[in-house]
Amino acid sequence: MINETELSKKTIFSFEVFPPKKTMPIDTIYSTLDELKDLKPDFISVTFGAGGSENCDNTLNIAKRIKEVCGVEPVVHMPCINMTKQEANYILQQFQQAGIDNILALRGDKVEGKEPSNEFLHASDLISFIKDFDSKRTDGKSFAIMGACYPEQHPQSKDVFDDIANLKLKVDAGATHLLSQLFFDNEQFYRFLERARIAGINVPIEAGIMPATNKKSIERMVSMTNAILPKKFTRMMERYSDSPEAIRDAGIAYAVDQIVDLVTNGVQGIHLYTMNNPYVAKKINEAIRNIFDVPPTIEFCNR
Repeated sequence: MINETELSKKTIFSFEVFPPKKTMPIDTIYSTLDELKDLKPDFISVTFGAGGSENCDNTLNIAKRIKEVCGVEPVVHMPCINMTKQEANYILQQFQQAGIDNILALRGDKVEGKEPSNEFLHASDLISFIKDFDSKRTDGKSFAIMGACYPEQHPQSKDVFDDIANLKLKVDAGATHLLSQLFFDNEQFYRFLERARIAGINVPIEAGIMPATNKKSIERMVSMTNAILPKKFTRMMERYSDSPEAIRDAGIAYAVDQIVDLVTNGVQGIHLYTMNNPYVAKKINEAIRNIFDVPPTIEFCNR
């Protein structure tokens, strides 16, 4: 299980990976994991997919590989929008039996052509469900629960204040660690952190960074998240988008610049969306690893 007390003594560095497409064998991701483990992340999260319990097996197998072969703590994503409570209970049993201790509880995105179950309306409902599941366990253990947050406001929130109020519900329900959606403007993240701390949200909050190495994938993610794109970023994309190598290198440099600024200003952690690309993760790690080795001396709230 992730030890939050130990993590509080350092700047956290973690990764996200996702299962291969259904048409690809699962072991295509194992070589990626073998390379990522050498970078010594604090944990690796693995996404779940958009459906219900039928998507559990790949996620579970990858999480077991991360823990048993890579020697890194896994965090499994658990989106609940399409889950029934019966399915959620089954999935938690599977995680428990596999020795998986860490869950990122998510509402998840609606899937075209699939009606939500309406048994979990919000991530906070799933968090409460997991806590209730834990109360009935006989092995003396419980899940460590993380939640997601949106520096630039969840697209379905009325305003930033409504967004923070909903985030507080997740923490009050039992989330002890938060991972942020991607963003490209650090000032947006700093303003979000100020609002969260004022609201009494005092759990660790990691900044989600996605290196812009592919213009189409970034445009797709931006359309889903409404992330603000600074002029510096858009000019970079316009200048180098016709060269895969140039946009990759420029995107890595932009991500490194973001990370250095965030860590310098006391952000508690960086969650790197690797897009299953170990080359990019390695290059970023080479550029910033030494700054993570310097013990934190400031907290963001004192910035």
